Formats: sequence, C-alpha cells, structure tokens
Amino acid sequence: MSYSFTVQRGSASGKVVEATSQRQLGRNEAYLKITHSGVCGTDEHYLRAGNALGHEGVGIVQAVGSAVTAVKVGDRVGFGWVHKTCGHCQPCLTGLDVYCEDKTEFGSHDHDVGSFASHAVWDADTLYKIPDGLDGAYAAPLMCGGATVWSPFALYGIKPTDRVGIVGIGGLGHLAIQFAAKMGCEVVVFSSSESKREDAIKLGATEYHVLTAESSLEGIKQVNHMLLCGSAQPDFTRIIDLTATAGRIYALIVSFDTSAVPMMGLLGRGISIQGSAGAPRAEIQKMLEFAVRNDVKPTIMKWPLTTKGVEEAMQTLREGKMRYRGVLVAQE
Repeated sequence: MSYSFTVQRGSASGKVVEATSQRQLGRNEAYLKITHSGVCGTDEHYLRAGNALGHEGVGIVQAVGSAVTAVKVGDRVGFGWVHKTCGHCQPCLTGLDVYCEDKTEFGSHDHDVGSFASHAVWDADTLYKIPDGLDGAYAAPLMCGGATVWSPFALYGIKPTDRVGIVGIGGLGHLAIQFAAKMGCEVVVFSSSESKREDAIKLGATEYHVLTAESSLEGIKQVNHMLLCGSAQPDFTRIIDLTATAGRIYALIVSFDTSAVPMMGLLGRGISIQGSAGAPRAEIQKMLEFAVRNDVKPTIMKWPLTTKGVEEAMQTLREGKMRYRGVLVAQE
C-alpha cells in the first residue's frame, strides 16, 4: 500500500516549504496520523538541507504492515531521532541500539519523512506507546529532548544520593532538573544569569548558581555528575573545578565546534567526560512511563502544525525566546 502525505521541508534559502511525500508501507512499518510534534534545536541545523523536518512526533496508528506485532491500529505512539536499527551489530546486541552501526536517522536518511507533517511511515520497532495520562503535547518533546537527558540517569549509575549539576536551563535543562529531582537527587543548577532562578526552583532545583567567566566558585560544593545542557560551548576548566573527584561530565549538546579540555584536570582527580546522544529504545519507553507516573512535563509553547506555525516556532527558538520547548499541534 502506498500513502501520500504533507510534509514541511527546509530549503537552501532557510524558508520552510510545504511538499508532498509518498511512501510504500513496508512489512514492518506503520502509517501514522501525526497529532503533535516537538520543535528541537537540531531541526535548525537541518533547515537548509532540504529534507522533511521534525523528529519528535506523536500520532495515531492508521495502518500496519503484514509483519508488525509491536503496535496496532488505533495505538497512540511517539517516535524520535532514530528511524530504524539493524538489530544485529554489537551496540544493538548489548542494549545500546541508539548507537547502532547501521541505523537510519533524522538528517542523514529518509529525507521525505519527519514529524512536521500530516502523516508518517515509520518502522514499528522504533515507535513507543504513549502511556494513558500523558498528553501528546507533553509527550512529543520527550521523544528527543527528554530521551537525551534521561540517558545519563538510565545508563551511567546516577544515584538518588548524588549531587547532580545541570548547566543551562533551556529545552534540555528544564527536563533534566525534573528527572533529577523526581529521582531524589540533590539538583544544582548553573546558569549564565539570574533570569531563570525562579523557574529552576519551581522545577525542583535545590541550588542555583550564576556561572560566568568572572563569577566566583567559592562555597559551591562539587557535584558528582554534571550534565551539560546549554547551547554555548562550556568552559571545561570551570566545569571540572565544579565536579567532584571521580565524577562524570555528560556532553549532551549538539555542537560542531571544538572544545579545549584541560587534561590534567581530568587525570588528577579521575574525572571522565561521557558523550550521550539520546537513549536506547527500552529506556525511552521507561522514560515515558516514569514521566507520567511522576508528573514530569515539559514547559511548552504551542503553534499550529502548518508552514506558518513551523516558521514562527523556529524563529522563536532562533531568537532564544522559547520557554522551554515548542510544540506543533495538528489542525482538525
């Protein structure tokens, strides 16, 4: 069966354009009607590439291929950055399928499908059932932003007794604060200004510190885990000074720049830097269930899922005015 649907594409000029995609439904694929899509900073990176935009989708299954067993027609599901994994490489076999060596993913493959669209055809094994009680508008930003900040907690042994530092209160940071607080951690937030102090405390932060090149670090107790969630390149000298012996720093931001890291700061106190790009499939499902059980919700701004709505949301993100995740809502 072949399906045609509307997508919102980027273009060389940076304008968003509406287009039509057509896809054959594969044996292990599902056809979805999209109800909500998150707006992620990574969409901006691909705005001029010409592919269909969006990778934080929520929708209703309309049809399934002959081999699909994971979902059924009528299910409410979400999808994220990864479109499909091979299932047989070493990362897949060890539960790290997010790092599949032969995966298809947003930006690099399947340029005619995305979540800024009326519908999508998607591999059923990378769809995630949205729990009852979690509105699609809140679920959509969790499919990438939520998964990104969930992974350090899921994979790297953060304990409820740990001090967890979070640098940056934006689309990622405001979710990381909530996850850390709901897990019982001591949540220490670092921001470049005082402007988000009240928001951070309401979200669950126990401490808030302004961190600039000139600010003093005196009196700040070091953290066991430091999540880098801001958009700017961090000053690793200061970040290392704020991290406890044998602590771990998590690089969660998408950046194509090079950072200077003082190696002796790491070696002298056994500190490590851990890269992390999203979460494995099993952990994404756990994250959604944790979110609904513990009332973890992104703070969102809404726009219609139209060309104009996409452009306005992307402009708000570009100007640094998003509080804190944008959501596109399908119009009836």
